[in-house]
Amino acid sequence: MDRRSFLRLGAAAPVCLGASGAAVLARAQTQSEDALLATQGWRVYEVTTELSLPPAAAPASAWLPMTAARLGDYQRTLSSRWEAADAQARTALAPGYDTRMLALSWPGPAAAQSAELKAKLVEMVALRDRKTDLGLAPSAQAPREPAATLREYLAPTRLLPTGGIVKTTAQQITAGASDDMSKARALYEWVIDHTCREASVRGCGVGDVARMLRTGGVMNGKCVDINGLFVALARASGIPARDAFGVRVDTSLYGFKALGKSGDISKAQHCRAEFYAAGYGWIPVDPADVRKVALEEAPGGLPMSDWKVRSARAMLFGAWEMNWVAYNHGHDVALPGSASPPVPFLMYPNGETVAGTLDSVDPAAFGYRITSRRMA
Repeated sequence: MDRRSFLRLGAAAPVCLGASGAAVLARAQTQSEDALLATQGWRVYEVTTELSLPPAAAPASAWLPMTAARLGDYQRTLSSRWEAADAQARTALAPGYDTRMLALSWPGPAAAQSAELKAKLVEMVALRDRKTDLGLAPSAQAPREPAATLREYLAPTRLLPTGGIVKTTAQQITAGASDDMSKARALYEWVIDHTCREASVRGCGVGDVARMLRTGGVMNGKCVDINGLFVALARASGIPARDAFGVRVDTSLYGFKALGKSGDISKAQHCRAEFYAAGYGWIPVDPADVRKVALEEAPGGLPMSDWKVRSARAMLFGAWEMNWVAYNHGHDVALPGSASPPVPFLMYPNGETVAGTLDSVDPAAFGYRITSRRMA
């Protein structure tokens, strides 16, 4: 299927389920492809998630994260489609945070399944780099969020509390800061200075912020831990903040080898963060990637004083290179049809089979593969 045919498919009727069980979802396009690509800086990627479970896994269910439909002026999902033979398949929206997913179910029984349980989700996403000019004065024309939305991004979650040791730590860090921007800057610098990326942590980490703070000293983890710590401290300081859960889809055009991935991106999930400031809107940050550059950019790591680490540190307060696509901002996500408790976040495929819960951070054992390619 060529690219334009694919995008025309993306503007078609919403769901069609045939006798073969193949299904197609289309999300309405808000802009034509040509109009979108004519504006400066947009790049289009095809992101494909493929799932294959053995026949004996049935009855089985799976939940695949879907890319956010529209975020600011830096992400547009142009179209989505799926194929899911012999499965009951539908899109679902988890309560709160606008967390979208493709929900799949193979009812079984296992003896009735003669072939592998397969599904494929293909999404076309347009991205362009994001930067907030913090050298400008706050503007009345800046994007504004409704008060209810800001209250949602001040609330605690199960792993991101805002009281107790989190509140006390936030107050200590921001003492003397007079406004939200200076408080957020103090939190960003503190998180970078007091955390360390730990390669042995599985996946992207868990994000148990209170446990991290109770360890004292250097707090090890990965992006969900480090950026989640920033988000919890910001909320405890009265600053609306949120995680952004997604996956890297391309190499870095800025020269950071550690901050990009293309082709097979099954293990390229990455969580980012942002905070809200009146007169600016949502401001992107990523202290976890500063620590990733320090650990992984060169063999043996780089000192924090290295020019490349300092460059990442300066850039990632106010900017994101969009070689990464966002799924959602969700926490404590209830998976529809699952009897299990809500998952802390939805950034990986999740699955349950007759044998139990699948390991989301082990693509091979689970049976999924995610790939990306940049369209010409």
